Parts: sequence; C-alpha cells; structure tokens
Amino acid sequence: MGPMGFCHPVHSQKKGAAFFVLVFQCFVTAHHQALPTVTEERNTCDSLYSERAVSAVISLSCSRQRVGWLSPEFSKEAPFDLIVMAVKHELENSLLLDDDGRARTGTLWSCIAHIITAVIGSGVLSLAWSVAQLGWIAGPVAMLCFSIVTYFSVVLLSDCYRYPDPVTGTRNYSYMDAVRVNLGQTQTWLCGLFQYLFMYGICTAYVITTSTSMSAIRRSNCYHESGHNAKCEYEDTPYMMIFGAVQIVASQIPDFHSIKWLSVLAAIMSFAYSLTGFGLGLATVIENGMIKGSLTGAPAATRAKKLWLVFEALGDIAYAYPYALILLEIQDTLKSPPPENKTMKKASMVAIFLTTLFYLLCGCFGYAAFGNNTPGNLLTGLGFYEPYWLIGFANACIVLHLVGGYQLFSQPVFTFVERWSSKKFPRSGFLNNFYSIKLPLLPSFHINLFRICFRTAYVLSTTAIATVFPYFNQVLGLLGAFNFWPLAIYFPVEMYFVRNKVEAWTRKWVVLRTFSFVCFLVSVVGLIGSIEGIVSAKYT
Repeated sequence: MGPMGFCHPVHSQKKGAAFFVLVFQCFVTAHHQALPTVTEERNTCDSLYSERAVSAVISLSCSRQRVGWLSPEFSKEAPFDLIVMAVKHELENSLLLDDDGRARTGTLWSCIAHIITAVIGSGVLSLAWSVAQLGWIAGPVAMLCFSIVTYFSVVLLSDCYRYPDPVTGTRNYSYMDAVRVNLGQTQTWLCGLFQYLFMYGICTAYVITTSTSMSAIRRSNCYHESGHNAKCEYEDTPYMMIFGAVQIVASQIPDFHSIKWLSVLAAIMSFAYSLTGFGLGLATVIENGMIKGSLTGAPAATRAKKLWLVFEALGDIAYAYPYALILLEIQDTLKSPPPENKTMKKASMVAIFLTTLFYLLCGCFGYAAFGNNTPGNLLTGLGFYEPYWLIGFANACIVLHLVGGYQLFSQPVFTFVERWSSKKFPRSGFLNNFYSIKLPLLPSFHINLFRICFRTAYVLSTTAIATVFPYFNQVLGLLGAFNFWPLAIYFPVEMYFVRNKVEAWTRKWVVLRTFSFVCFLVSVVGLIGSIEGIVSAKYT
C-alpha cells in the first residue's frame, strides 16, 4: 500500500473516475494558488496534492500511454498544464473501461453475428432428414417450437449475467459462474458434468462427421469418373485415424486464446457448406419440377420403428440449437449502456429468427428434393451427384470447419482438467514442469508431459468411440437430447426461481415447472429414440 493509498490499483470505472476527478480538482485548486511546480508539499485538499501522489498519477498515465517525457522524474519540474493534460487524458481513458477494468466494444450487430456463427454448424446437415421423419406439418412446427423455447431460455439466462441485479450486479463470465452464484456448489458440479460431457460428445461427433465427409469427397469423384451405378464404397475408419492424428498435433496448442483464427475459419466454412446444401436442395426441387414428401413423413417398417425415428429426429433438431452453452460468453463481449441483458435479448430475437428461417429453408428444401429418400446427412449421403466439384468443395469446408471446431470444444476441457490437476497436486513435476525445446528453423516452444499424455489420450478416446459407433444422425440426436433440457431449460428456470424468489405452488411456479417438465419429456424421448437408433444400427 503506497502513501495515501495511491499505489492501490483502480479496478472500478466509478472509483477510477472519481479518483482522477478529485486529483484534477486539487490541481486546479493548487493552480489558483499560483503554485508553479509539483515538487513542494501542499496542504490543499487535505494534503492530497503532494509530490508522491502526483507521481503516482503521472506514472499510471505514462504506463498506459508510454510517453517518456511525462515520467515521474520529469514531473518534479513539469509545468502545471502538462500535468493537467496527463490527468485529463487518463480520466478520458478510464471512462472507456467497464466496471471490471476491461474494455468491451460489442454491439447489437456484433452480438447477432456471434450468435449466428456459433449456432449454425454441422447440425444443419441432419435437418432435412429430421423433417423427412416428421413430415410437412410436424417438421416445420418442431423447428419453430425449438426456436421459441430457445428464445425463452435466452430471456431467463441473459438476466443471470449479473448478480444479484441484472443491470448493476457483479458479472458472471460463464454459464458455470452464473450457476455457482445462484444455485451453489453442488449444482455447479452437476452443470459442469453436463457441459464437459456434452463437449466430449461433440468432439466424438466431429470425428464421425469429418470421416464421412472425407469419404464423400472420394465417392463423389468416383461416381463422376465411373458413373452413378459404380461401386464406390469406402471405409470411414482410415479417415477417422487421419483426423485423430491431426487433432493430436493441434491439441498441443497451449490455450484457447491461441486459436482465435481457427474460430474465424470455422465460421466461414460453416456458412459455406450450409449455403451449398441449401442451394443444391433448391436447384434439385427446380429440376424435379415438383415438391416431394408427405404430411406424415417417411414410412417405416413398423409403428414402433416410426416412433423411434420421430424421437431421434427431435434430438437432431435439438442439437441444431446449441445456444445456452455459450450465451453468457457472448454477452460478456457487449458494451454498456444499454444494459447487456437488454441488448442480448434483442440480438437473440433477430439471430434466432434468421437462424430458424435458414434452418427451415435447408430442411424443407432438402426434404422437398428427395422426399422419403432424404439422406441422413444432406451432403455426405450422396443425394447429390453433380456438380461433383461443388459436392467436394462443400465437404472440404465441413472438414476444415470441424478441424477448428474440435479444438473449440476440446480446449475448455483441457484447461479445466489441467488446472484442477495442477491445483490438486502442486508439487508434481509431471503435472507442473515445462521443458523448452528448440528445433532447427523453428522457434523454441515449451512442452509439459501431462499435457502431452492427457490431450493425446483424450483425442484417442474420442476417435475410438467414433470408430465403434460411426452413426451420424443417431449420435447427433443423442447429444441434442442430452444437452437440451439440463442446460437450456433446467438451470435457467432454477436460477430464475432463486433470483426472483418465486414461491412454490404460485401460478408462475406451476407454469414454469410444467414448461420444464414438458421439455424434460422431449429430452427423454429424444434420448430414447437416439439410443434405440444406435443399438439398431450396431446390431441389425
């Protein structure tokens, strides 16, 4: 603690601004008393205006501006107007920071872009198949219902960004932070379990999807060269191994902040293949000159089988809205005013509307193009044969997207496990020691034995599971159903009860409990249908 507390860092916008205003006022008072320099001790403002205090202010200003001629040494003989300029400049800079000392620049439009980029992904490829199982009425209605439920979840969850007040409270930077302050440690562990299992499952699904896309590129070229009736069947397992090997290397990236360029690449690729799928579906409908499909969807061998397929389709649609997991992280990029929760709600309404419209176009045009023969994956099921180069391009975009997407979902798991292990065993050299390695023509880098072993084992395990259960639609449905109720519904509703002190058996309590229970049933049936699909595909 420095003299008079000036060496204590300023973390609050209000406190920081008040501090500099107070110092500035003291400078003005001193100036009116015709004090030429800052070297002499003053009694003005209760001795606030002192050499050491002003040096602290100027040091802080110079450390941010890197202006050498405003150093504390120079300030001993500095004219008063230079000191005033430095303090005013520091005050202006402090007003650009938020209440936690960070500068946020996110706006309504950047938030909309983040949401759309995060939501639209590989889940869009299964929507045409989902509509085919549900039919022309239930398919679009199901997507609309999921979009409404997703927005309702946003309304509840966006108010949890700050605690206890949704506008002025302390920030929660992640979903688990919000659960921790609202529901306690036990619920936080439960939330973390769902989150990290879901991320692990997504990584497994990405191994499956990437291998099928790589096989589809090879099959598309084969059909183009040998004709559509040629036998062009290839195993997916070798491509899973290749993808796993790439991820073992990529997983050694130190932390999440080192892969921002991967997220940008993933976003561009996801839009490219999604638009390609939509365009091919539209072109096929125009070429056919008719809209295929039926009101009740594709038939099945038995009523029970039809029911399982409907349940699985619900899980696939739920997978296409993976929103709750990253909502608070996106909200943390927003500047205020206006309050972050209000901006988030407006942005979510626009983004969910646009995303749902895009999903409806992709799903419905895919079903209209192929009817009861709609493939499980619109771009790898080879419902399309030509133009073969466009099919190959779209699948290459999928591969590039999922190379980055795998890291986006695995890095948080790596960080959690490594930090927990290091904290649990602080004296372990295997966990905590880093070794510097210098290779010819390459910059030096640091390795950690535990990081290499754990991350390699993680990638190998997801690859192994994918080779045992290489079923695209069933795995996506399983993940969607597993994630939908707990993360999108249960925790937001429970946090709403706590924040608003909703008493049991009141009208609001009954309505929200009923809503949560209905969504729970949807998750259960989606889970059952997907598990049945995996078992059937594996053993029949």
